[in-house]
Amino acid sequence: MIIKVYQGYGHTHDLLIYGHILKRQPAAGTHYSNNLLVNIYYLISLFFVKPFPQTRVRLKWGSREWSGITDEEGFFRFEWESDVELAYGWHKVTIDALNEWDTVIASGTGRIYIPHSTQFVFVSDIDDTVMVSHSATTFRRIRALLKHPRSRKQFQHMAEYYQALTMAHTDANTPNPFFYVSSSEWNLYDYLTEFFKQNRLPEGIFLLSELKRIWELFRSGKTKHAGKQVRIERLLSVFPKQRFILIGDNSQKDPAIYAALAKKFPQRIFAIYIRNVRRERTAAARALLQAAEQHGVYTLLFDRTAEAKAHSERVGLL
Repeated sequence: MIIKVYQGYGHTHDLLIYGHILKRQPAAGTHYSNNLLVNIYYLISLFFVKPFPQTRVRLKWGSREWSGITDEEGFFRFEWESDVELAYGWHKVTIDALNEWDTVIASGTGRIYIPHSTQFVFVSDIDDTVMVSHSATTFRRIRALLKHPRSRKQFQHMAEYYQALTMAHTDANTPNPFFYVSSSEWNLYDYLTEFFKQNRLPEGIFLLSELKRIWELFRSGKTKHAGKQVRIERLLSVFPKQRFILIGDNSQKDPAIYAALAKKFPQRIFAIYIRNVRRERTAAARALLQAAEQHGVYTLLFDRTAEAKAHSERVGLL
């Protein structure tokens, strides 16, 4: 039994962490390889998972503890309030799985990120925003997934741009937080972590989509997108004092989701950036961004990262 604990976030009075209980580790990672068979095996391993449903789990935090039960997908979620004021930065969390006699049968550790009280929060999509993924075409997406994460390409200058955004109107001691909200599945958590580390992209919190099984591999990245808006709205509620910058692309639903958020939270959304990766959707994306602008939100539909960076400088973000 493996307890997979993902990075959580929050502040002293609203903390959240989540994870899965699985029969086996999906994949611990592989050495860098360009061998197609090795990478096929690695990808299949990520989706060859067996969740443990209806399993009792326990969170220990200081002198207190909370209990819960995993759902049918082996997923658990804890939301709680700390009894002590928390410093900014990372805090360790331990999750235990229990049997019917309250004996610990497995444990997992994770981290909670407490962002600094900065002016901005950045929310970014991953596929076709940061990482070249070809999400619109199943065959090309799978072919991209068959590359080792260290071989995957990021869009040019994204790391430099995002590193600059972490320092926007702040300093190295109090960086702006990044949340990576994606339709990619939790199966790809370690894969994406490796990619971000290799490409020196800012460390942040991944908010991904439902775990998929091996027979759903060809539907990777095709999760319903309504949950993405819900996850971003929760971030808006947890961090009520910060203004948000939303970054995505027009390969799927980002323009519509971000425009809806601008309409619903006009005072909270500072800017929306959409990478134009599908030319046939240019006009539709532009129309949605123009609607967002009516609510006082800065917007940009861009082809090259340099355009987004120049716009950020022009509107005073950088």
